[in-house]
Amino acid sequence: MTPMKFATIFLLAAVSAGNALAAGTPKLLSKVDPLPLALSDEFQFRKTKLFYLSEIPPKARKSISSSAQSTTQDPGIAAASVNFERTYRMYGAITFTDTRQRFGNYFDFFWRAKRPANVTVRLEYRQDKLRSFIQAREISYPNAKGNLKTEFAVIGDDYLNDGRVISWRCLLIENGRIVAENRSYLWE
Repeated sequence: MTPMKFATIFLLAAVSAGNALAAGTPKLLSKVDPLPLALSDEFQFRKTKLFYLSEIPPKARKSISSSAQSTTQDPGIAAASVNFERTYRMYGAITFTDTRQRFGNYFDFFWRAKRPANVTVRLEYRQDKLRSFIQAREISYPNAKGNLKTEFAVIGDDYLNDGRVISWRCLLIENGRIVAENRSYLWE
């Protein structure tokens, strides 16, 4: 590998790590204040990926007869992707305690800012054992522009003590106003 290629790879890795660190880790809010709604076309959610990692692994499905398999999509493909996600989230968990701390709900939000802005991404959610009590986590992005991804996880003791997330909404906030929103079906 030439020194120029090495320097380019090192620079790209440093820039990628810098962008990931700029957002920081999610901050748990002690109080969730309502915000005014000012939706803008300059901000939008592109995709949402939800994953629930339960204590009980999914069971393998029985194979479909060969005649039905020829006319439909292979059911093994969907099972393989779920199994991969479970393996990915459990990677590095060696002890029983490590494994227990990985159980819970994972949220990946893909969003876009068409212009540079100081954006805060807030996940508001309700959990099974807390019923209507709303909790929230936030991550701030200074001078965000382009396509971005934000990850939240309600796992470990938060999940084990308070239960599964039953409803949620994710907000893009600029200057104390909601500029984009994405919500679950059960969110009121």
